[in-house]
Amino acid sequence: MKKELTLLREAMKENNIDVYLITMDDDHQSEYVGEYYKEIAFISGFTGSAGKLAVTMEDAGLWTDGRYFVQAERQLSGSGIRLMPMGRPGTPEISDFIAASLPKGGCLGFNGSCVSYSEALKLSEKLSGKNISIRQDLNLPDGFWKDRPKKAVTPCYILSECYSGKAAGDKIKDLLNELSAMGAEAHLISTLDDIAWLLNLRAADIPYNPVFRAFLLIDNGRLRLYTEEGHLSSEVKEYLKSLKVSVDTEEDHIYRDLKKLSAKSILLESSAINAAAGYSIPEGVRIIDRMMPTVRMKSVKNSTEMENLRKAHLKDGLALTRFMYWFKKQVSSGKLTEWSCVEKLHEIRSGAEGFLGESFETISAYGANAAMCHYSPSKELDTPIEPKGLYLVDSGGQYYEGTTDVTRTWSCGPLTDQERLSLTLSVISNMRLADARFLEGTSGAALDYIAREPFWRRGLNYDHGTGHGVGYLLNVHERPVGIRYKAVPERQDQWPFSEGMFVSDEPGLYIEGSHGVRTENMLMCVNDYKNEYGQFCRFEVYTLCPIDKYALDASIMDERDKRLFNAYQEKVLAELSPFLKGEELCWLQDICAPL
Repeated sequence: MKKELTLLREAMKENNIDVYLITMDDDHQSEYVGEYYKEIAFISGFTGSAGKLAVTMEDAGLWTDGRYFVQAERQLSGSGIRLMPMGRPGTPEISDFIAASLPKGGCLGFNGSCVSYSEALKLSEKLSGKNISIRQDLNLPDGFWKDRPKKAVTPCYILSECYSGKAAGDKIKDLLNELSAMGAEAHLISTLDDIAWLLNLRAADIPYNPVFRAFLLIDNGRLRLYTEEGHLSSEVKEYLKSLKVSVDTEEDHIYRDLKKLSAKSILLESSAINAAAGYSIPEGVRIIDRMMPTVRMKSVKNSTEMENLRKAHLKDGLALTRFMYWFKKQVSSGKLTEWSCVEKLHEIRSGAEGFLGESFETISAYGANAAMCHYSPSKELDTPIEPKGLYLVDSGGQYYEGTTDVTRTWSCGPLTDQERLSLTLSVISNMRLADARFLEGTSGAALDYIAREPFWRRGLNYDHGTGHGVGYLLNVHERPVGIRYKAVPERQDQWPFSEGMFVSDEPGLYIEGSHGVRTENMLMCVNDYKNEYGQFCRFEVYTLCPIDKYALDASIMDERDKRLFNAYQEKVLAELSPFLKGEELCWLQDICAPL
């Protein structure tokens, strides 16, 4: 058992807590958080980006989704904490576990700043008949996490309109009009990407996400930003002043001011604000609990963003293609490792103009490690890449022109029939989805079948969504659009498609103990043709990086699959060849030659 779990239970005993809940959220319900907030990793050893931990005096369980089952099994081994695989038969909901674990008259504790308001309300309702008390003012790990990292504070910069495509003043005007139409006198925005998008400001408080910690409160048309002084240069202060946004440099003052709210109604999203904020709203204020307008607004890329994203993917595709060429030349030496590949890819990407950093931690996985779909290597725990089997790299970059996310799986040498089958299915699936035609308003739940049919026909599946929205120089995972057959309410990604929505296309297959494959391109939803049935849409593929045709089993591809594959490779060759020469160009011409 990890000593940190023992220390947590000692703190629970001191505070008369029967069950203590820890989430992976920060104060803003961010998907990725700064080091300060990684309490679950500190206590359990699990380093995935999604999970919740519930601890009693005798038991402890970690709830996570299918992306992390294999990884969590390994990292929780010997910790004293059980994996609770969400969605699997026999796995209780965490709220049911908590309710069953609490004695009558018992006490549930958590940090209300790091648990969503909606979850706190659901727990309160679930426990209402058991005479349970709830304390949401506890941060127990803080008492024994002696070397806890500090909260990051990085300077903000203004994103020029030549990149954003729309002035912040116009975005604010649109938002105020929507609030008026909804009858909301006040509005609380806590999510960092929404604040960054609305104000056309970016920073680097969270690794890979160019955002800054802040709250934004709109009260009867007046905007007030709560953020630390270190974020604000004199230029940014003047810029905010020009937008008529006042600033409070004590971030926690948001709770004080919510308690004094004069508005009679407030629009908020209970799953996107923390419990401490929700409980600060005075009784009598009407809460309009709906998805924030900015979520939908920023998901539809404007024409400037769409054009810039093409440029970003050209830069990024060129970098990844050069990495692929280097990898293919070096892999037979047996000297490559997962970590050396991470470093080399970063080195190549860093040479691109406007590169600001990775958009998430690079997944560089050889062989069986790739069966953990969100596995990442480290310098300390490195794996050699042998000249056989498959190598998977899932990576992305942040550029002034936008955010990228791409996955490729390459052969390192001889492959088994199963490895070839796995990769070929992911390529077939990827290409068929990208070729879809559909009516505007179709959701990702309907489109997902196109991708999964080649797998399901063979009794196979993958435990993650086929696609997720991506922000513009923002978070690599962005609501409200996604492609998945199974609704996951907390992900809120079933929004109907329309032109300008940007989504990933990433089917895969994961064989525990053997290999994992994934093929991922980014797709832009664009209008196709219009007739008496309505507006039809299609996808435009933005990602430009060849697929390893020598790792495929062409015998299981029908003529349409081969045609789609050859057309994609031809597009990659046409777009990238002007920037390559010599051996690199010859190699690209060969890898992109038709099947």
